[in-house]
This record gives sequence, C-alpha cells and structure tokens, in this order.
Amino acid sequence: MSAVMTSSLAMPGIAVPRSALGSKGWTAVAAAVITVMVLVPMLNLQVPVDSALHLSDYAVALIGKIMCYAICALAMDLIWGYTGILSLGHGLFFALGGYGMGMYLMRQIGRDGSYHADLPDFMVFLDWKTVPWHWTFSESFIAQMILVVLVPGLLAFVFGFFAFRSRIKGVYFSIITQAMTFAAMLLFFRNETGFGGNNGFTDFKRILGIPIAQPSTRMVLFVLTGMTLIGFYLMARWLVNTKFGRVLQAIRDAENRVMFCGYNPLAYKLAIWTLSAVMCAIAGALYVPQVGIINPSEMSAASGIEIAIWAAVGGRASLIGPIIGAFFVNGAKSWFTQAFPEFWLYFLGALFILVTLYLPHGIVGGVKKLLNKNAEVKA
Repeated sequence: MSAVMTSSLAMPGIAVPRSALGSKGWTAVAAAVITVMVLVPMLNLQVPVDSALHLSDYAVALIGKIMCYAICALAMDLIWGYTGILSLGHGLFFALGGYGMGMYLMRQIGRDGSYHADLPDFMVFLDWKTVPWHWTFSESFIAQMILVVLVPGLLAFVFGFFAFRSRIKGVYFSIITQAMTFAAMLLFFRNETGFGGNNGFTDFKRILGIPIAQPSTRMVLFVLTGMTLIGFYLMARWLVNTKFGRVLQAIRDAENRVMFCGYNPLAYKLAIWTLSAVMCAIAGALYVPQVGIINPSEMSAASGIEIAIWAAVGGRASLIGPIIGAFFVNGAKSWFTQAFPEFWLYFLGALFILVTLYLPHGIVGGVKKLLNKNAEVKA
C-alpha cells in the first residue's frame, strides 16, 4: 500500500500540501480572517461614502457571491483534484441548498408580499390554498438549515452509492451527473412542484425577523460566508493530509492497486462525494440571501461546467488554487460584462484557452513553476 501512496503523492505537476500550514500559512489565514471580520466591515460601514477608501455595497455583494462560488470550487477540488472524479452536477447541490434557504426566506415575507397573503405570492397567483407538504418546516430557520444539509447530502449519498458500486467512472460519470442536474432543472421549472417555476424565489424581506436589505445584515452574511470559506479550507487541508486523504489520492492515481491492497474505494469515494455535495449546498444557502434570487437556471449545464473551470484555472489538487480560480474567473467575468457587454464571452473563452495552453496546472501551478525556475537560477 505504501507504494500506491508514494505514487499518488508524486503525481507529476501536482503538488501535495504539507501536513502543517507553517508560519507563513497561518499568517495568511490570520490575514484573511482580519480582512473578512474587520477590514471589509470597517471600509463598508465606517468609512464615508465619498472617501476613496470606501468599499461600496455592490463590491461587498460581489465579493460575497464569489466567496460562495469559491466554496463550490474547493468542494470540486476534493472530488476531482484529489479523488479523480469529475462531476458536472455540483450545480444541482448548490441550487438545492439555495432553494432550502429560499423557502425559509419566502415564508419570512409574511403579508408584505404583493397579495398581502400568508402564502408566497406565486402560490396565491396559482390559486393554491395551502403550502405543499415539502414546505411543512419552511417557517423554521433551524429545520430548514438541517434540510439544507440533509436533502443534498442524502441525494448525493444515494446517487453516489449506486454509481460507485457499479464502478461508473470517467466521462460516463460526468455525463450522468450532468443528466441528473438537467432532469432536476426541468422538474423545478414546473409550477406544480411548488418551487416558483421559471421565476424561482425572490423579493426577500427578512431573515430571522431582521430586514435583509439593511447594511448590517448584509455585512453579517458577508462575514459568515468568509469565515465558512476559511473554515472549509482548513478542514480540507487537514483532510487531505490524513490517512483518508492519502487513500483518496491513491484512488485517483491507481484505483485497481488500492483494491488489490485490500481497501474498498466505494466507502472512500462515497464519503468525499457526499461531503463535497454538502459543501456546495451550504454555499448555495449563503448565496441566496446575498444575491436575492434563486431559480432553476442555477441547475443549468453551464453552472456545473463553470465550477469545474474554476478549479482547473486555479490549479487542481492545491486547495488554494480553486479559490483563486473562482475569484479570478468571476472577477474577470464581472469586469468584462461591464466593459465589453457584447464581447465578454469571447474574452472569457480566450482566457480559458490561454490558461489551458500555457498554464496546464492552473495559476498556482504556473506560479510555483516560475518560482522554482527563479530559485534554480539563483542557485
């Protein structure tokens, strides 16, 4: 088994993080915590709007949204970068988490909706008299947050059990995850399912009885998202350096040899697959109150592909790479859509091509290669 582990840790072009962050690593984590909890709130809430140092509400909302995407990219890295399983269905788990939070936020509107009824507006419009059975716990924040984790986690577990037990892998697994997501999108588009149809959920008013639009509420959501991202990063870094993580990397590089050594890949793949799905669901739950809308488009085929692109652009099997990739791609996307609204798709396509050609191991891999060259020159 040690040979398998050694081969997995020596995968060409992909560096495996050390078991400890080291002084520089912990300094970076501390800087990130200070930025999220102190610097951004101060620049947004305390610095005057007319000051050059003021951070606008738009910037805070954009960064918060990208941090949710970064959690999804990190989840993708665990399942793809470290286990070798490419999923194109993580957009489904993200959306399920978002819908779970959205259901609670819709009930928080109360009689402040357009129809001034106890039911959400879209239900009144469709002449529904009561909420459907799957909305039973939607008025309870705690119950909905449990469902945010439980429903995507259970779906991922059941789907993964049958897929991994059948030893479906490679492009076939990618295709069926995308098919599952597409089927769910078609289901959520239907008005009779009770999820708002094409429009989804929007026009949120309150969360836990507090106005969701007030600056302090949005800042709390921002801080919570940032700390969740940092927490997931530390958890993932610890996980990949445990025995469990070593086996995952061995499965990625030589699954048949792992089985020959007496390990059952099913349990390991199923565990990391379910964990990855739950991470995306939590990201979706954090995303919805900050963005203010959730609809079936979050389950589109493009959404699952984009998550994989963020991980690839940043650098697989590096943990920090997918986070950087999510910020880089979505930051560029946001800028291009404003500066060149008619041509931003071409710029985005060119960006992916350039990264694929000249940075095959992502941004992090390219930076490491450059630093190694400089170190060799100095030596």
